[in-house]
Amino acid sequence: MAVILFASILIGSTETEMKLYELSPRKGMKQLSCLSRKIDLGSDAYGRGSLSTEKVELLVETLKSFKKTMDGYHVDAYRMVGTSAIREVRTNLITKDYLEKQTGLKMTILSNSEQRFLDYKSIALDTDSFEEIIQTGTAIVDIGGNSLQISVFDKDKLITTQNIKVGKISTREQFYGLATNNEHYEQLVMELMEHELDGFLKLYQKDRQITTLIATNRELQEIFRPIAEKQGSSVISKETFMELYSRVVYLNADEIVKKLGVSMETAICVPTSLIICRTLLDRFGSSSVWLPDVSIGDGLAYDFAEENKALKDPHSFDEDIIAASRSIAKRYKSNTAHIRVVEDLSLKLFDATKRVHKLGKRARLLLQISAILHNCGKYISLTDVSECAYNIIMATEIIGLSHADRQIVANVVKFNTAEFEYYDQLAQDSSVSREEYLVIAKLTAILRTANSLDRSHKQRIQDIKVSVKNGNLIITALTNEDLTLEKGTLDMEDSLFEEVFNLKPVLKQKRKV
Repeated sequence: MAVILFASILIGSTETEMKLYELSPRKGMKQLSCLSRKIDLGSDAYGRGSLSTEKVELLVETLKSFKKTMDGYHVDAYRMVGTSAIREVRTNLITKDYLEKQTGLKMTILSNSEQRFLDYKSIALDTDSFEEIIQTGTAIVDIGGNSLQISVFDKDKLITTQNIKVGKISTREQFYGLATNNEHYEQLVMELMEHELDGFLKLYQKDRQITTLIATNRELQEIFRPIAEKQGSSVISKETFMELYSRVVYLNADEIVKKLGVSMETAICVPTSLIICRTLLDRFGSSSVWLPDVSIGDGLAYDFAEENKALKDPHSFDEDIIAASRSIAKRYKSNTAHIRVVEDLSLKLFDATKRVHKLGKRARLLLQISAILHNCGKYISLTDVSECAYNIIMATEIIGLSHADRQIVANVVKFNTAEFEYYDQLAQDSSVSREEYLVIAKLTAILRTANSLDRSHKQRIQDIKVSVKNGNLIITALTNEDLTLEKGTLDMEDSLFEEVFNLKPVLKQKRKV
């Protein structure tokens, strides 16, 4: 494959940035340049829910200059994304349309889970030792403008990822004016953090030791960069962290600008970012914090390279999404043995009917997540499982899934047991598109069929062979068990599958010798 020139554009809370990359299977991912401009969108977005005309026009001017640079490099492809500063604006769709019309650049507004997943990918790409690091208790913490995301890993698995509404900009906007002085502000933020972390640690840390703290935050990256360059590592010991902390945290923004030589936009966010990170170090008992010099732009470049087979995959990110889904199922006391069988049967049915449904890798992942979560509603109610499961999934952020992805999963799980709704009916109460509806219909038909094959929850069917013949989907179960219940359930549930795929599922049994 030829070398691809790719541009990633990130519209963040305090900074708008463009990175240019050279991508190739042989040389990997090489950053060619980075352009950025400090634009404080977060104060407007989180404070009043809209962006001032002045800042929008400044953003337009910046994006036009980026486009001119892209044209000069003759880039092959680009992606431009808006994070929480755009997402939290009441008129975000109008703002998006205006920016696109004025600049000629298409923008995607990331959901919180998509934004944090890209941050995580950027970190994983920044080090060869990432796989080794997450073997022991590790917390990746993204200190954003409006919230804090904590993702906990252990034994190479993502245990949980949770969003806490404490951000470097929103917290300052809410509490700085209430404090009598900077020392008092530190106390307020630490008390706020302590309260939020108490709940998180009780639910998710338990006896797990967080030995490694990885933080992504532009202000901390910037003020610790001279130290990192001097020591040849971006891992900052707690002693070094606290030494700079004590010199800076009580200063006003003007004093921070003068002392550290940073911009005013950076200086304003420095104390809050330091206090949040210090509280995390204390509560997790970590002896150091790793501050990788990365941004979402690196994750965007990785995503594009992966889609276009321009890079080898250094880490199985889909496995992290699946691991997070398993953690959710475990939290809601789902039947693990039943889930494993339904998951396996669903994927076998999906793979065997590829020529019929013509869905891709992403849909297969969404089916797998649906199978893992299909039982979670029973934790709330045994009589209204489908609606409870739908509400649980829609209220739970699953790292790496967009809102649209989550909506597909929630509906597939809901219609696994509830009466299936056709498009005109479903569209009345949701934002599901026609394309998404077709995915929901196909995945629901497959999940229902797989679930029927373990109706007894006794895992009588674990090994199947699937073939298509004369308008039938022949499912041959290799087992000596009595399948009367499974055959009866399949006969009752097969109407949707036949309606969607024009194939009638038929269960046959082949006894083992």
